[in-house]
Amino acid sequence: MSLPAKFRAFVVQGKSEHDVLGGLEDVELAKLPSGDVLIKVAYSSLNYKDALAAKGHPGVVRKFPHVPGIDAAGEVIQSEDGRFSAGQSVLVTGYQLGADRWGGWAEYVHVPADWVVPLPKGLTAKQAMAIGTAGFTAVQCVSAIERNGVFPEHGPVVVTGASGGVGSIAVMLLARLGYEVCASTGKPEYHHHLKGLGATSCLSREEIMDASERPLLSARWAAAVDTVGGTTLASLFKSMKHRGCIAACGMVGGTELSVSVFPLILRGVKLLGIDSAQCPYGMRAHLWSRLNRDIDRDLLESITTEHHLADVAGLVSEILNGQVYGRTVLRVSN
Repeated sequence: MSLPAKFRAFVVQGKSEHDVLGGLEDVELAKLPSGDVLIKVAYSSLNYKDALAAKGHPGVVRKFPHVPGIDAAGEVIQSEDGRFSAGQSVLVTGYQLGADRWGGWAEYVHVPADWVVPLPKGLTAKQAMAIGTAGFTAVQCVSAIERNGVFPEHGPVVVTGASGGVGSIAVMLLARLGYEVCASTGKPEYHHHLKGLGATSCLSREEIMDASERPLLSARWAAAVDTVGGTTLASLFKSMKHRGCIAACGMVGGTELSVSVFPLILRGVKLLGIDSAQCPYGMRAHLWSRLNRDIDRDLLESITTEHHLADVAGLVSEILNGQVYGRTVLRVSN
């Protein structure tokens, strides 16, 4: 097919603590970074990291102009790698997409072939982006808990930040597997929704946190999915049951972890770091197959809101201020 001379993209031109210094622009196709696979993007998504990129946060964006979007799903237009062919439906999440490399908030992305995953059969581009990095992180957390020998019969699992993208999908997956799931959130208005996803109970974030200096707390949880970090993670660490484990994947509540070694040596607690961006390709493909098999399409739809790429500037502040529930997908092109 013939390629356009220009394409639409959300381009960030600089950094600001308060404003998004960017917007939709027509960009010359020749300015795309080099890559093995050229993809026409149908859908992307809105993540916390994307919102930081939209404000030019130096921890995410290293040079300008920049195009955010750590997720992209669409159709291969050109490929220099034999694993992919024109017309094939694919997705890309993680790696340096939307960070060091222009991302999915654009009608086209050009990426290394090793980043590209065939879209699982039966999954649409929109559904893939409703899952996105958030759902991919969630399934990594669930898989890590299973690999460490914690199963439904061992007791309740707590999910922090449960109303967010990672948390809500983790609740769905764990409940479907038969775990007793406690959903922790600072937004009590979403308790009803979380119970609809399968949570057995809901707690406020204050009921999870303990800022005391006690080295151990009452053993409550067989496992945890923590999307918050900081004091919340430290509190969970001290309140795990014997041989429990925590899959830690977030830091919106802080980057410091102040705990004693007591949970490690007296209860055998395991702290499992979850790194989505650099997940090895073989595991990545396997987990996407699992998501395709295990995700409840109706429940996924119930936590998904669709917007057009033109709406994204107004959504950035909402996600940074914790005002977004579930998942937000962005329709990029027809």
